[in-house]
Amino acid sequence: MQQSLTGQVVLITGAARGIGEHTARLAAARGAKVVLVGLEPDRLAALAAELDGAAWFPCDVTDQASLTAAVDGAVAAHGRIDAVVANAGVASRGTVATGDVEALVRTVEVNLIGVLRTAAAVMPHLIASRGYLLIVASAASFAALPGMVPYCASKAGVEHLGNALRLEVAHHGVRVGTAHPSWIDTDLVRDAQDDMPTFRETLRRLPPPLGSTTSVQRCAEAFVDALQRRHRKVFVPRSVAVVYWLRTFIGSRLAERVVERQARTSVPAMEEQVRSLRRGFGTNTAARLPVPGEPLSPGFIADRYHRR
Repeated sequence: MQQSLTGQVVLITGAARGIGEHTARLAAARGAKVVLVGLEPDRLAALAAELDGAAWFPCDVTDQASLTAAVDGAVAAHGRIDAVVANAGVASRGTVATGDVEALVRTVEVNLIGVLRTAAAVMPHLIASRGYLLIVASAASFAALPGMVPYCASKAGVEHLGNALRLEVAHHGVRVGTAHPSWIDTDLVRDAQDDMPTFRETLRRLPPPLGSTTSVQRCAEAFVDALQRRHRKVFVPRSVAVVYWLRTFIGSRLAERVVERQARTSVPAMEEQVRSLRRGFGTNTAARLPVPGEPLSPGFIADRYHRR
């Protein structure tokens, strides 16, 4: 059943850019009162102004006090929360053997623990409104690639988090969905292609839909449709559903052998490219809050995790 978003309060994490930003624009265009949450206050403020003064709050989803303040601010501004898009996510650079371990761990903290903290912060309000939580997982939830260990692990965890949480809150009338986009044309994906030519080559070799890139606008449309229809699963593009249903074969020994053959050359090349970067994240990744006393700034880079 499709519901109107008019007057609905929709909180979106990772709203400063990419999928979160475009989802906020489209949800607002369909009448929602959007609440923008993220690490880049200048971008959030500019987007809020564009959306007729939408509420916005700087927030690190791995910090519970920060999340609580954002959620409390949203409720103070609008009186309730009807839907949440747990979208904040990052992707580190490098392998487990050679990458910056702090960047690898940070990826899991943001992508998985950040979703759990977000769900805990908003759930009392979603129970009160019999609302909807859309958790952004990935096609990587069920299709693993070498060089993406923390990302794949966190997104697989996020999918099962959503599956279990859906059962846990169903009796409250709360619906939970998981979204599984493939590669979306965002800063995160473009940065990875710029940083690692081997990544760009890997995408070229993958069969569709795993090797194709979808526009961020098309992804946002799928997310907003999910908010209106309270979908259980969202695939972007829709053909990712085929990959989902073939996940047993994709995880088979036969499929692994094909990937291993390519990884013999692509992984060492990627490791060398990451070493030359001397940083654990893409240049547009806002992966941390500043140390106490350090003001938040736009385009916050995860230099704490750059290799020295």
